[in-house]
Amino acid sequence: MNDPGSYNEYIKNHAKKTKTLLCCVKAFLSGGAVCCLGQAFSDLYSAAGAGEKTAATLSSCTLMLITAVLTGIGVFDLISKHTGAGTLVPVTGFANSMISQAIDAKNEGFIIGVGAKLFTVAGPVIVYGVLSSAVYGLIYYICKFI
Repeated sequence: MNDPGSYNEYIKNHAKKTKTLLCCVKAFLSGGAVCCLGQAFSDLYSAAGAGEKTAATLSSCTLMLITAVLTGIGVFDLISKHTGAGTLVPVTGFANSMISQAIDAKNEGFIIGVGAKLFTVAGPVIVYGVLSSAVYGLIYYICKFI
């Protein structure tokens, strides 16, 4: 069993076959449903008198709150188990990663556990998001003079 080929054959013969097309359809439909829900919240906030930007911000915050609550009570993982990547659109995925880390680290205390590990997944996203926005801003600034 030291031959790498035999291990690859073993995996090929025993691994569960993925239904790629079905996974793609589920991800597409569930991601679309999350986005439609976000648009519905945005329309609701606009109808209540919020401006366009405020309504969009409130809609994102509402989706994050719903995701955080569903993650906290263990329902979000069950949903994403069946829908795949569709429920991990940026806003809901970010909220899920933050709350999951907090839940995993809660036994270590609020400072050493939750406080120290809360951004282990989301931290790189924030760092590279800020870095890429700074690079984009610099390119935009230079292009104004060309």
